[in-house]
Amino acid sequence: MSVKITDIKVINTAPEGINLTVVKVLTSEDGLYGLGCATFAYRYKAVTTYILEYLRPLLIGRDVKNITEIWQLMHQNAYWRDGGIENNAIAGIDLALWDIKGKMANMPVYQLLGGAYRKAVPVYRHVDGQSIDEIVDQINYYKDLGVKHLRVQSGGYGGGLDLRAPKHAPLGSLDGIYLNSRQYIYKTINLFEKLREKIGFDIDLVHDVHERIAPCEAIELAKALEPYHLFFLEDPLPVNQTEYFKNMRALSSTPIAEGELFNNEAQYRFLIVNRLIDFIRIHITQIGGITPAFKLAIFAEQFGIRTAWHGPGDMSPIAHAANIHIDMAIPNFGVQEWSGIRPPNFVIQKLSNKEGALLEVFDGLPKFIDGFVYPNDKPGLGISIDEKAALKYPSIDEVTTWTMTRNYDGGLVLP
Repeated sequence: MSVKITDIKVINTAPEGINLTVVKVLTSEDGLYGLGCATFAYRYKAVTTYILEYLRPLLIGRDVKNITEIWQLMHQNAYWRDGGIENNAIAGIDLALWDIKGKMANMPVYQLLGGAYRKAVPVYRHVDGQSIDEIVDQINYYKDLGVKHLRVQSGGYGGGLDLRAPKHAPLGSLDGIYLNSRQYIYKTINLFEKLREKIGFDIDLVHDVHERIAPCEAIELAKALEPYHLFFLEDPLPVNQTEYFKNMRALSSTPIAEGELFNNEAQYRFLIVNRLIDFIRIHITQIGGITPAFKLAIFAEQFGIRTAWHGPGDMSPIAHAANIHIDMAIPNFGVQEWSGIRPPNFVIQKLSNKEGALLEVFDGLPKFIDGFVYPNDKPGLGISIDEKAALKYPSIDEVTTWTMTRNYDGGLVLP
C-alpha cells in the first residue's frame, strides 16, 4: 500500500533569536509525518510562501517513498532553478521525506545511506576573542570538553564587529561592519603565531576568511599561515573568483575548505575534479537537502576531497541532525562544524534563556560527548518539535545588519 502526502505545514520559530523554518509533511498513514529544515533566516517569508503556494499543491497526493523523483520534480518545476529560496524550500521537503522513510523502515537515516562507517562524528567549535589570552582561555575550555578541532577568529570575520562607521571612514559614510583587509591579514598571522607558541600543535585549528578579502590577499594569507599547520583555511575566495584556487594551490600548502555559499554542482565540480580544494563545506539545505548532498559526498570521494558541512547557528537542529547522519555513513568525512547547539553536558539550569528555549522547542538533538557527536538512533532524523512551544518564539522581522560589510573607504564588501 502506498503512503501519500496529504498536507504540508510550515513552522517558523526563533527560540535563540535566529529565524528557523521547519517543514512538516503529513501522510495518509495515521501518525506518520516527517520534519525537515528549510531555514533561510534572512528571507524566511519568501521560503514559506514558496513551500505553501508552490510546492504544497505540487506534491499533495504523491507517494512519499519516491524521494529522488519528487526532488527532481521540485527542482525543475519552476523552470529557472538553483536559487537560495527555492533550494532551501526543496530541502525542507527532502529532509522530511527522508525522515518519513526512516520511520517507515524503523531505522535512523544513516542506516538507509549504507550504515555506520564510524562510531561518532568529530566536530569543531568556534572560538573568538579580542586578545590572545581570551582566546587561549576559550581553547582550554573546549579542550577540557574533548574538542580536538577549533575554529579561531579574533573580532569576528575580518576583524570587524562594530556596525557604526569608524572615525577614519570618509565623510558621510554609512553604517556597517568596516573591514581593513591589510590589518586583518597581519592580525591573523600574528594570532596564529602567538597561539602556536602558547598551545603547541596538539589541537587542530581552523580559520574562516568568509570570502572578505581580495584573491591575491587570500593567497598571501594562505601562504603566510603554512608554519602554523591549520587543519584548513575556510572559504578564502568568493564564489565568483574560484579560478584563483589554481594559483593558491600552486603557491601554498595550507589545506582549503570552500563552499558555504554554493547552490549547485556547476560551482563545485571544477574545484573537485581539479583537486583545488581539500574539503567541501556545503550548507546542505542551500543545495536542496540530503538527496543532493549525499550524491556530492560520493562524487567528492572519487577525487580525495573530504566533507566539512556548514553547521551554523542559523540552521535548525533538524538540519544539524541531517549533517550528522550523512557524516556517519560516508568514507570521506573530514570534520563537522558544530555551532548553535550547546553540548548536553551543560545542564538546563546553566543555560541562558535563549539556549534553554532551543531545547524547549526541539527534542532528540544529537549528543555531544568528549569532542564527538552521536546520532540518537531513533527512526528517521530523530528530531521532534513542540509546536506549541515554537509559537512562544515568533520569527523576527527586521533588516539584516551583519551583511552590511564595507571596505575602509565606505564601499560595500561581500560578507
